[in-house]
Amino acid sequence: MSNKPTVPGPSSGHTLWGGRFSEATDAFVQRFTASVRFDQRMYRQDIRGSIAHARMLQQAGILTADECAAIAEGLLAIQADIDAGNFTWSVELEDVHMNIESELTKRIGLTGKKLHTGRSRNDQVATDIRLYVRDEIDVIAAQLTRLQSALLDIAEREADTIMPGFTHLQTAQPITFGHHLLAWFEMLDRDYSRLLDCRKRLNKSPLGAAALAGTSYPINRHFTAEQLGFDAPTRNSLDSVSDRDFAIELAACGSLIMTHLSRFSEELILWTSAQFDFIDLPDRFCTGSSIMPQKKNPDVPELVRGKSGRVTGHLIALLMLMKSQPLAYNKDNQEDKEPLFDLIDTVHDCLKAYGDMIPAIKPKKENMYLAAKKGYATATDLADYLVKKGLAFRDAHEIVGKSVAYGIQQKKDLSELSLSELQQFCDIIRDDVFAVLSLEGSVQARDHMGGTAPNQVRAAVATCRELIAMR
Repeated sequence: MSNKPTVPGPSSGHTLWGGRFSEATDAFVQRFTASVRFDQRMYRQDIRGSIAHARMLQQAGILTADECAAIAEGLLAIQADIDAGNFTWSVELEDVHMNIESELTKRIGLTGKKLHTGRSRNDQVATDIRLYVRDEIDVIAAQLTRLQSALLDIAEREADTIMPGFTHLQTAQPITFGHHLLAWFEMLDRDYSRLLDCRKRLNKSPLGAAALAGTSYPINRHFTAEQLGFDAPTRNSLDSVSDRDFAIELAACGSLIMTHLSRFSEELILWTSAQFDFIDLPDRFCTGSSIMPQKKNPDVPELVRGKSGRVTGHLIALLMLMKSQPLAYNKDNQEDKEPLFDLIDTVHDCLKAYGDMIPAIKPKKENMYLAAKKGYATATDLADYLVKKGLAFRDAHEIVGKSVAYGIQQKKDLSELSLSELQQFCDIIRDDVFAVLSLEGSVQARDHMGGTAPNQVRAAVATCRELIAMR
């Protein structure tokens, strides 16, 4: 008689965990609680984590070398089948983890059942989702860099292109188009920095925390952490399986990225309108009207602007998901994946759209220049001129205000007023004032770090390129 233990399979209608249950799960409940429809996208991370876990079990003497090799080979074969679209996912097996484990057992037999020794689905999914988020952060960071590089190319090319700068959407002072685009670069640079900060915090391995309390097997968590590229294991098993801060933090990063893209979109939409007519977007980024044949609608920026609310909504959903959960793992956490996956997809798509679209922007330089001549954009320059002549700024401010009021009455820009007209408000004004009142003189005067002067724009572009090269 054989001494080999008998290993029963699951009863009909039971899942891999069904040994304690006396009846099968209701069909609706099975569909309702299953996550495989959406969490299957983590199959690569799940297989990567399982191979690392198997290697650790071999190191601990729990698996033999042959068993570990069979598990790794089986998992990689499953991955190849999934990659090729030759894998059938089962709702009855609930999630990505049990689908892969079940298929592994079918292929390699009893050894496949040993893989789950010393771990739980709780630390398994916590590991998978960290690996997934880490991978996606790297992709998003690369997309940000691509978009930033495109902005630098245009900013350098348009360093001398003059346009109106706005506050309250009212003409304020002349700036250069290159300088404006560098403001967008700075927003994205903060986004990039936040992503790296988020990545650093999430890069701890929960594998080995098991269900919530750790495991009695002689595991080596530092080994699996190193195998998976984590900086270290997490410190507390309860927190390890229940923490989703990193997902919320990525959602916050994504929300800020989308807020910035929404602000860019608003400006692009305004700039393409007939009222501004500052830029042209190529036809491939626009659509027409079903009834008005003259229309060219900036649909890509509009859609990106709309999608910002979608991503921010996912951030709120994740915060609400976690706000009342007791330690440790709860089924609620299954609800983290759909908002997380959708926000990642949305950020990816929007950054790709912008990375393709921004290099294709064509500024209408003459229209920008003419717009900058409206609205008395050099009024502050006149005030600065008077201060340099010895007046107190508040007195200069009042004089310029009266000059502008006169210009409005005469329908003339300050630069179009004669010297005698200007001198009626202040007799210390001389011929040299007209160099100050020109748009070119105004932007050239802002010649300091962070200023809009063309040579400062070019210097900033060079600095920013060095920052990107160091990444």
